[in-house]
Amino acid sequence: MPYDAHMGTQRLAVIDFETTGISPSMGDRATEVAIVLTEGGRVVDRYQSLMNAGVYIPAFITHLTGITNAMVQAAPPAEQVMSEAARFVGDTPMVAHNASFDQRYWAAELARAGLNAPHLFACTVLLSRRLNPEAPSHKLGALVDRYQLPRTGAAHRALADAEMATELLLHLQHTLRTRHSVDNPDHAFLMTLQRISKAAVAKRLAGLRGATSGADLPCH
Repeated sequence: MPYDAHMGTQRLAVIDFETTGISPSMGDRATEVAIVLTEGGRVVDRYQSLMNAGVYIPAFITHLTGITNAMVQAAPPAEQVMSEAARFVGDTPMVAHNASFDQRYWAAELARAGLNAPHLFACTVLLSRRLNPEAPSHKLGALVDRYQLPRTGAAHRALADAEMATELLLHLQHTLRTRHSVDNPDHAFLMTLQRISKAAVAKRLAGLRGATSGADLPCH
């Protein structure tokens, strides 16, 4: 387990996908993935790759992301990239901005590569709404501008968005430490992940009993 109670540090993996559309259940696929590892309030490693899923990228997606069909045709196969990403993450808990979106693609693309996706996911949208309900927008770019966090590249590219989400995560952890007297925000985030995981399991069980179900994570 990447959490060491004695050392008081928790490694977290902040992930972002660029995709051909909004849902893998509709046949959409990932075109790029980036993961930023944090530990003890600092970035310790990064992974990024375009990926060739053998699908056509619509023109409006290229306009949004700058990722072209030629770029992904020259990229490694999606299965290879996801295998590398899974090895990079290991069993580290994961974080994303609007995590339900990235978790769906993480699970779907890993399944296509014949790999499991047991990872816990937490959502910086949800945490931001809890800590800063007064913010007029909880979109990633709006929060980065609101808190004057660094922008390291063009929006809607996976590594730039993952790095901005990481900066937001570190800012929110700082808020937990300074405003709410949380001595170890890494550990607090782990506890949040565990609660989210339990809530997701409960929701799935309720769904099996015929209850109305929604996204797996309370990030909306």
